Amino acid sequence: MGNVVITGCSSGIGLATAHYLKERFITVYPTARKAEDVEKLKAMGFENAMRLDVTKPDEISAVIEAVLEKERTIDAWFNNAGYGQAGAIEDVETKYLREQFETNVFGLHECTRQVIPVMRKQGYGRIIQHSSVLGLISLFGRGAYNASKYAIEGLTDTLRLELAGTDIHAVLLNTGPITSHFRQTAMRKLRENVDIEHSFFKERYRKTLEAKKSNVPFNEGPEAVAKIVHEILLSPKPKPRYYITKATTLLGFSKRVLSTTLLDKILRKIG
Repeated sequence: MGNVVITGCSSGIGLATAHYLKERFITVYPTARKAEDVEKLKAMGFENAMRLDVTKPDEISAVIEAVLEKERTIDAWFNNAGYGQAGAIEDVETKYLREQFETNVFGLHECTRQVIPVMRKQGYGRIIQHSSVLGLISLFGRGAYNASKYAIEGLTDTLRLELAGTDIHAVLLNTGPITSHFRQTAMRKLRENVDIEHSFFKERYRKTLEAKKSNVPFNEGPEAVAKIVHEILLSPKPKPRYYITKATTLLGFSKRVLSTTLLDKILRKIG
């Protein structure tokens, strides 16, 4: 695999993956939603950095056309862009759930459906979908994010069936706790979009906001994801999904073997 487009490279996993792959001589096309973040990427040496808001189909088309003009192929596409809307289901207005889906699901879907014809024409490709451990299990206060990741699971599981017999591989990444700006964004969305003072969970929200960091164990750096992406690009037959971090391995196993009632008891303690 000679080139890859990565969405959501302003920080965290996207940025770390872009650096990791570039250092290993993969041609990287990192994208970011904000113009200032694109300029930062270029200042870091990513001359191929481009602006891309995944909720805008025209921008997706423009990125695809620009890459094809330079490379003639798009070998891999990493749908990494996304964020978390925190808050209990009863507190998250439907419009904010819709916004969550616009980026995490509909944007991912639009990128996927636009790049598939390119890969069908060239006869191969890798489409890497950034799901989560929260696409396998659910936690309190993550309902909107959980729902978006469960949706990605369903779309990609179906896509694999539809790509059978081709050399186009749709791969799921079930990442656990990874060092990034994800929590800060989720807490900001909680403050902005949830009426905390009038919520049944007011005190619980306050404790969450006052915590200096997440208490989720088995946290790893973003390079853990970058290594797996690199492995997928090099593999002639990548696996359909990759569990990243011990938390995902443990919770994914628990989902398969435990009853719903018992798993809920465990998840209530984690959340």
